[in-house]
Amino acid sequence: MNEASRKAHTIAVTSGKGGVGKTFLSANIAAALARAGRRVLVIDADLGLANLDIILNLQPKSTLHDVLNGVVELEDVILTAPCGFSVLPAGSGIAEYARLSGELRERMRMLLDRLGSRYDCLLIDTGAGITDLVQYAASLADELVVVTTPEPTALADAYATIKVLSADCHRSRVHLVINQVRRPGEGVTLTKQLQQVVDRFLTSAEAPPPQLGFLGEIPHDADVPAAVRSRRLLLESSPGSPVSLAITGIAGRLSRQLLASAA
Repeated sequence: MNEASRKAHTIAVTSGKGGVGKTFLSANIAAALARAGRRVLVIDADLGLANLDIILNLQPKSTLHDVLNGVVELEDVILTAPCGFSVLPAGSGIAEYARLSGELRERMRMLLDRLGSRYDCLLIDTGAGITDLVQYAASLADELVVVTTPEPTALADAYATIKVLSADCHRSRVHLVINQVRRPGEGVTLTKQLQQVVDRFLTSAEAPPPQLGFLGEIPHDADVPAAVRSRRLLLESSPGSPVSLAITGIAGRLSRQLLASAA
């Protein structure tokens, strides 16, 4: 396949609320995919409250905001992160992305088309919630991953996110990652319970309820906040930890799902 015809797999990683580990997971999944030989770019699409660069200890001089506004060239913004994947950073405190204009939507779509010929996988780290930008990113992605924790408020917000994205973005399948589990198997149980709620309340004459795929669970571990504070990837600082092994497994299952979808 030549470069002009290649198209990267696009994955949107989102969550119903902040603080559930979405950006941490996006970065470490990217590291695992890169170690498996894939060319990966993580796009920080939280254009109002971006922090991917902070987690990775990067110092961007320009951001995705500058690219979308034609201030700088795309090549001048993309950075190399630890473990060999690339990052397209975003800016913070930019209110204009709360509502996406048609022009901004077109610029974003064209940007993804350009990037799709350069990478094997594009990971879009969205903001939390159901903003215009989150919904648009979900509509463009091949696969959608929702991250949550076992906390009741996080699960309620995850359900609300699935409800909106399945209806407005026509997502028939959503992958779930349950972070900070206390007991092995808790993630599977919570996914089944959430599917029951989805089946009960999101069934309509127009479309069946979305199917929730359990992508994996990540155990609660005190090493995670320490890694975030030190601005290091856990796969780099503690590659043999239970959390790192769980994320590596999630990346492997996601990679196989992408291959199956493309077949």
